[in-house]
Amino acid sequence: MPAEVKIAQTATPPLTERQEARRRRILHASAQLASRGGFDAVQMREVAESSQVALGTLYRYFPSKIHLLVATMQDQLQHMHTTLRKRPPSGQSPAERVAETLMRAFRALQREPHLADAMVRALTFADRSVSPEVDQVSRQTTAIILDAMGIDDPTAEQLSAVRVIGHTWHSALITWLSGRASIAQVKIDIETVCRLIDITSPPK
Repeated sequence: MPAEVKIAQTATPPLTERQEARRRRILHASAQLASRGGFDAVQMREVAESSQVALGTLYRYFPSKIHLLVATMQDQLQHMHTTLRKRPPSGQSPAERVAETLMRAFRALQREPHLADAMVRALTFADRSVSPEVDQVSRQTTAIILDAMGIDDPTAEQLSAVRVIGHTWHSALITWLSGRASIAQVKIDIETVCRLIDITSPPK
């Protein structure tokens, strides 16, 4: 799959065990601060103090608060993916399973509205310098959707549908956070866009 080639070309050297532990502490501190006070509560100096790393070290991992919060979103989605795999969706069709999965992920974020708002604001503010972190969020969202579909080797049309579904899910999250959509409306929109899965599925 072309996406795999791109990932291989842009891969960075793996972190050592100690570096990974430090990164995990940083992401945990970021999520904790955002959960309590939203976007404005995530200050780099406080993140450094909470995660017990030097401020300069924090900036080597994440050059800005936007980089940090977008990475936090990818980390949260990764945790959600692990949880979802432990209790797979029960829908009979791929479209039903994806809709159920995305609504479960949505409700998980709904339980942490300050954190969700902070991460979505960072994603909205992200410029080109944050592209690697934004790409990680997109890849994680795609992996969640494909897993719910039960597909290992999607066609180009299916991947296009997955991208549109992912865009809709993120947009629905933004409109809900801004008070412009109810949970009921979000559910309708998600279920509607997931019908693209049936349209793009190859004939049996």
